[in-house]
Amino acid sequence: MKGSMICRRRGPLQGAFEVPGDKSVSHRALLFSALATSPSKVRGLLAAEDVGATRRAVEALGAVVRDEGAFVVVEPPERLSEPQDVVDCGNSGTSLRLLCGVLAAVPGLSVLTGDASLRRRPVRRVLDPLRRMGAVLHARDGDRLPPVVVRGAPLRGTRHVLEVASAQVKSALLLAGLFADGPTTVEEPHLSRDHTERMLRGMGVSLAVDGLAVTVTPGRPRGGTVEVPGDISSAAFLLCAAAALPGSRVTARNVGLNPSRTGLLDVLQAMGARVRIEPRADEGEPRGDVTVEAAPLSGTVIEGALVPRLIDELPVVMVMATQARGRTVIRDARELRVKESDRLASMGEALAAAGAKVELFEDGCAIDGPTPLGPVAVRTRLDHRVAMSMAVAQLFADGGEVHLDDVACVATSFPSFFDVLDRLCGGGR
Repeated sequence: MKGSMICRRRGPLQGAFEVPGDKSVSHRALLFSALATSPSKVRGLLAAEDVGATRRAVEALGAVVRDEGAFVVVEPPERLSEPQDVVDCGNSGTSLRLLCGVLAAVPGLSVLTGDASLRRRPVRRVLDPLRRMGAVLHARDGDRLPPVVVRGAPLRGTRHVLEVASAQVKSALLLAGLFADGPTTVEEPHLSRDHTERMLRGMGVSLAVDGLAVTVTPGRPRGGTVEVPGDISSAAFLLCAAAALPGSRVTARNVGLNPSRTGLLDVLQAMGARVRIEPRADEGEPRGDVTVEAAPLSGTVIEGALVPRLIDELPVVMVMATQARGRTVIRDARELRVKESDRLASMGEALAAAGAKVELFEDGCAIDGPTPLGPVAVRTRLDHRVAMSMAVAQLFADGGEVHLDDVACVATSFPSFFDVLDRLCGGGR
């Protein structure tokens, strides 16, 4: 998938679909398995560019990763080794940030870099707390931006109190804590995704949760079987489209229902969409089928502890809000400004150009609706969620076209997105 795309699809959306494996869980499955004391088998691993970056990184550290039928097998080294070359994380901020925590304890010198988009994403909030543990890390632009240079060093168990809830920062610190000289605690102001805690505990690591504080005791995980559910963040584009497009009804099958990730379902219900959840057997990560049927939507307020539970879904929620009656307000989402792009600015610019009534704040936005959208040319800024969100926006453009300048970025998380969208639209483009 390369270059630009002109979207001219028509709804409604009808049918069932599956999405690729959860990206957050896939990254962790590869990385934690590479740290383990015995081999692991991972089923459902996301086959996309971001996860491929983590796969290449753990191979550079000495792990052997191979495909065996429905599984990806990870054979960990006896101990991680200094990479022989610069580790390229591509577009994956998760890879880079989590690897900072791991490499802080690996003897030798490691260098982490990425593509043009990743090299604009700040890393200081990961580097500073790791340094408190004794880690030796440096980055360019006054320690603000990648590449990151890491020199392995002895680490101290430390208590961290984060000002902003972030699963990536929390995970980097907990991973460093596995190699420290004593327990490491990370406390957040709100609950962020807890995939790291669930997976480490499932792999035998001594980990305790006390409210919003997580404490890990040093020690390596043990290998085993990891099941990766479908990615609810990928399903969100199609669920939000169906919620706002009259006559639509879709079912996302076997998606992850981790409570730290299901803020989107709360928002859909609060706005008036018809949502049915059918849980399946819990295999480490909760999962199930989610059906969304269109209904008249009303504006809502999204803020506080809800935001970390749907941070990646907010771009397409902004699109959905243009079709809701009244005002939708998003606050406490400053994190959106340091994703693959400044997603508040990117989405605000694109939606306003399409005719939406959008007011941007430093930490969020307000959107008044319902508003018909018109044709628009979109700069995706190498951001997969901006590209997919504006492809959804075209469905509300009354037959008008949306021109996406670059859709190659979609392959980082949901390579089959446009094929699935075409099928649910009945084959229209």
